[in-house]
Amino acid sequence: MSALVSNNRSGAGGESRVVNPWLIALTVILPTTMELLDSSIANVSVPHIAHSLSAGMDQSTWILSSYLVSNAIVLPLTGWFSRLVGRKNYFIGCTLIFTLSSLLCGLATTLPLLVFFRIIQGAGGGGLQPVSQAVLVDTFQREKHGIAMAVYGMGAVSAPTLGPTIGGWITDHYTWRWIFLINIPIGIISILLSSYLLSDPPHAAKVPGSRQRIDYIGLGLLTLGLGFAQVVLDTGQRDNWFRSHFIILATITASLALVGMVIWEFKIENPIVELHLLLDRNFVISTSMMFTLGFIMYSTLVMLPIFLQTVLGFTAEQSGLVILPGGLVTMVMLPFVGRILGKVQPKWLIMTGFTILAIGILQLTHLKFGVGMRTPAGYWMISRLGTSCLWVPTNVMAFYYVSRTKTNQATGLINLARNIGASMGISFMTTFLYSRAQHHLDRLSGYATGVDLRHLAAVQGHAQDFVYQGLQRQAMLLSFDDSFRVTAIIAIAVIPLLFLAKAKPHADSKTIAG
Repeated sequence: MSALVSNNRSGAGGESRVVNPWLIALTVILPTTMELLDSSIANVSVPHIAHSLSAGMDQSTWILSSYLVSNAIVLPLTGWFSRLVGRKNYFIGCTLIFTLSSLLCGLATTLPLLVFFRIIQGAGGGGLQPVSQAVLVDTFQREKHGIAMAVYGMGAVSAPTLGPTIGGWITDHYTWRWIFLINIPIGIISILLSSYLLSDPPHAAKVPGSRQRIDYIGLGLLTLGLGFAQVVLDTGQRDNWFRSHFIILATITASLALVGMVIWEFKIENPIVELHLLLDRNFVISTSMMFTLGFIMYSTLVMLPIFLQTVLGFTAEQSGLVILPGGLVTMVMLPFVGRILGKVQPKWLIMTGFTILAIGILQLTHLKFGVGMRTPAGYWMISRLGTSCLWVPTNVMAFYYVSRTKTNQATGLINLARNIGASMGISFMTTFLYSRAQHHLDRLSGYATGVDLRHLAAVQGHAQDFVYQGLQRQAMLLSFDDSFRVTAIIAIAVIPLLFLAKAKPHADSKTIAG
């Protein structure tokens, strides 16, 4: 039986209660899983949202990337906010903001409004993951940390994968608005449980009258850089890239802001992003792996449902069911990966994971018109088998040489890398997808011109439209093949970096970061 945890509640008489740690674990994992689910639940609903709000497909993906960028910007602020208002209050506040913004997302009547509310939702959800991990570490005895983090990890890895399945079922049977509105009862339950069960240990409590310094310059440069970088990726294709003065200005602004942020963060004493951690070889390699994992995992989670629906004619629910087995594979494999990790160096598992991931994604380029659900589901399962070998080993390798005093900053930085990779992956691959579609359409139209002139001169009206729609569909099929192929190449390209990683330190060695 798990040990019980003393929960001190300030109030009349300063009463103290004893709480089962698994109740506390449930309390923090519930809203965190809800937040992670929302990072992908809208993926299969993008075509429906685009149609409902009279927006283009490329514009509608902003509801995915804007959420991830906002989420990423808040991650480095988690420690500061926790110290300012107390960890419990910050956790409840994040859950409240997330819940209210979910309501507003469900009620949004235009795409700009929906994107704006998604930004608020992402900001609210940004603090939930790191706070949940900190609560679990403080709640469970040291010998129970492994099982607690394994339970947390199953939710953290499987939630984004299961999101499209749940979102597809809700969209087909109700409406896309309910993928956001369903968060409201979960959020309310989470707030009530957190208010009753959580308490702050001395090191996580708010100190009355204390003032916390914040790196406003670093935060401003980070926000400016990521924001404008996202704008360039999201609108570059539509605005004809560097033929647009706005895109040139946005690119220069993003570049100067990010370079300035790096220089500034290395100079000051208490940076908002602890970039000194990147001086540790293992940590910088692991951060690069996590960025790549976010890039590939989230971009393919967006591309596959759109491909299945717009090209192969699947419903939103069918698209979700294709993705579901992959999520189940991830959940089943994680405990086995954890056990293998004790006998094998993490870098070998990571190499294996990226190789299997690339093989699974490459198989998706073989999908053709008329294919059933079983084939893409099988290919997707192969790719998710690869991702199950990446998450835990990457995190373990990252912290081999990181000082315990820097754990909070390191956790925020590696989560930041994953979120930035995810948002940029979605934007870059969406832009690449529609750019290649236009290329293939122009090429196919050129081939069809001669046929049209000789044999289809009398074809008018709907018949011509039918021919053009067929060309568009074929062009999209080819562009998806190109996009899946690029993500597979990226997965293979990062593997050589792992040969530079250092082995696990001996028990008596000292950490060097921080």
